[in-house]
Amino acid sequence: AGYRLIGLQHFFDNELGSSLHGMGNHGLTDFGRSVVLEAAKRNMIIDVAHSSPAVTREVLALVDQPLVVSHSGLHGHCPVKRNFPDPLMMQIAAAGGVIGMGYWAGAACDDITPAGIARMIKRAVDTLGADHVSLGSDFDGSVTTAFDTSELNALTHALLAEGLSETEIRKVMGDNMLRVLRAILK
Repeated sequence: AGYRLIGLQHFFDNELGSSLHGMGNHGLTDFGRSVVLEAAKRNMIIDVAHSSPAVTREVLALVDQPLVVSHSGLHGHCPVKRNFPDPLMMQIAAAGGVIGMGYWAGAACDDITPAGIARMIKRAVDTLGADHVSLGSDFDGSVTTAFDTSELNALTHALLAEGLSETEIRKVMGDNMLRVLRAILK
């Protein structure tokens, strides 16, 4: 089926538009707008995890599909540049999108243990709704975490301790992301 997900930016501004880590909060270029429209036409998942807030707002206005923020945190819980402002996360959620909660200290502003990540996830569920939060570990080799995928049962336990219901946990642990994948990939 070819490429099915596109991340518009990473650590630097590029020909599509401005990165969250780039030289400013600029939006999409003309080329970037054409790429976003073509990606949507081809039923590709659009990931704005490293895009600037301006790019993300423009993508929301351009396409009629849920967006993915594959790995991030909630600014209201951890006020760092890497985490989009909560109102922007709420716009992504309102459009049916899903936000993956990262497992690194710079996204969580908490212990990077199951309990610390569960606190961040609980805050995200309270802010965005249980239908719009997912796991976004960012196990890419450059992130240090206190647990790995084999220990997701510890995260499940921590989410129960935070007061999430089994239904909410099921959504966070995969159902939300599957919903978006199925809606876009058809």
